[in-house]
Amino acid sequence: MSKTENKEKETKVTDEEVKETAEVTEENAAADTAEVSDGKEAGKDGEEAKEEIKVDPKDLEIADLKDKLLRNMAEFDNYRKRTAKERMELAPEITARNLTEFLPVMDNLERALAAECKDPDYKKGIEMIHESFTIALNNLGVETIESDGKPFDPTYHQAVQQVEDDSKEEGTIAATFQKGYKIGDKVLRFAMVAVVK
Repeated sequence: MSKTENKEKETKVTDEEVKETAEVTEENAAADTAEVSDGKEAGKDGEEAKEEIKVDPKDLEIADLKDKLLRNMAEFDNYRKRTAKERMELAPEITARNLTEFLPVMDNLERALAAECKDPDYKKGIEMIHESFTIALNNLGVETIESDGKPFDPTYHQAVQQVEDDSKEEGTIAATFQKGYKIGDKVLRFAMVAVVK
């Protein structure tokens, strides 16, 4: 082969390579253009998304007010339950305190019954008052604390005297000086008693 033919081949190869390179470059440019246009479209979608995310201040205020309302409702419900529970706990205390004020009246009626009376009608009237008063106290749940002949119980009895009595066991109640009363398990007044020693 002559030098001239070699140069022609090299020139042909070079021209073909240039064409291929140009085609690849055009394809890359087209791809880049497509990516840029896609990016612009994506950018437009992002801006639209940002616009959609923007929240109206009125909506925020409404949400805040709803939250406050729910909290206030919960607090009020808790307050209502707490006060109802306190009322339930205080009711027996108030009842016991009020009923304690009536116990001296019962004592006086019993003293009147024990006193001698020549007028049978007067005596009958006192008995009727005592009976109706006893029924009223029983209806309110007041019970008399049993004492005479029972074992001494410091939960219900208050010993004010010790006596010797061979006919009764030690620790039993020999006499009651003042009746005791209770409502349920709550003592309104302890029974004042004399205990056998």
